[in-house]
Amino acid sequence: MENKLYDGPIIDAHQHFWQPAINPHPWLAADVLIPFRYGDYSAIKKEFLPPDYLQLAAPKHNVVATVYIDAEWDPQDPLGETKYIHHIAEKYGMPNAVVAQAWLDADDVNNVLAKQTLYPLVRSVRHKPGGATTPEKAKMGEKTLMSDDKWLQGYALLEKYNLNFDLQTPWWNFAEASQLAKDFPNTLIILNHTGLPSDRSPEGLAAWHKAMSLLADNPNVVVKISGIGLKGIPWKIEDNLWIIQEAIAIFGVNRAMFASNFPVDSICGSFDTIFSGFKQATKSLPYQQQYQLFYSNAKNYYNTQTIKI
Repeated sequence: MENKLYDGPIIDAHQHFWQPAINPHPWLAADVLIPFRYGDYSAIKKEFLPPDYLQLAAPKHNVVATVYIDAEWDPQDPLGETKYIHHIAEKYGMPNAVVAQAWLDADDVNNVLAKQTLYPLVRSVRHKPGGATTPEKAKMGEKTLMSDDKWLQGYALLEKYNLNFDLQTPWWNFAEASQLAKDFPNTLIILNHTGLPSDRSPEGLAAWHKAMSLLADNPNVVVKISGIGLKGIPWKIEDNLWIIQEAIAIFGVNRAMFASNFPVDSICGSFDTIFSGFKQATKSLPYQQQYQLFYSNAKNYYNTQTIKI
């Protein structure tokens, strides 16, 4: 056991860039506030580009690549976002992989997926499946799109196009997610934001842990440890240490990776606070395992590219 803070290279496996003043992100419009798990998000309705990101990350954290995640661009133009973010990558050298927008239950999903794969950085797609907003509603039988036949037909195309699927859904929908993983064993599911463990009561944490274990039983599922801030509470390692360490224990160091979710999680804490927390939580691990969590797992799962595209 080394008990040393990680000081090696980092691939941030989940972040966003945007320019709300010139691009169509409906939820970032000046006069819009949607229900959001962190509450008022007005502070992030501003331009956030690689120079802004690097100013926050450096010099304490050696981020060498990032993975861009779709930022809810106008759903009528999923390819527009992909084209835009490739221009950003050409100009700044990051991001280095892209999770693109695709609506799996849309009539044109095959055409959209085919065109998305023509862009050299696209590795995965995301379509939040909605569904039950509380554990109680899930228990009452409210389902997500993961149980919808048309959505599943679209999901089945991901293997054809060699695409991963980034899944963002709370832990109480993991029975459906586990079945999805079993039904499509050749498609990698990358769980976003640690399963959204917002209920930190003993009962809530126990239920989250059970659901995470159920999902982790599927070898084609990996987890991104990110998005674990709490509404109205500054990000502190004391609040999140158990979550971080248990997520790693459940999935194993081969199937977990760290991510900032910036600029969104800047609502909860600074980049330094969050990544220093990740390093604090893993300081007792051997360096090679830390290297996997901070760098090589993300590189392998997203095939990040640092060459000019």
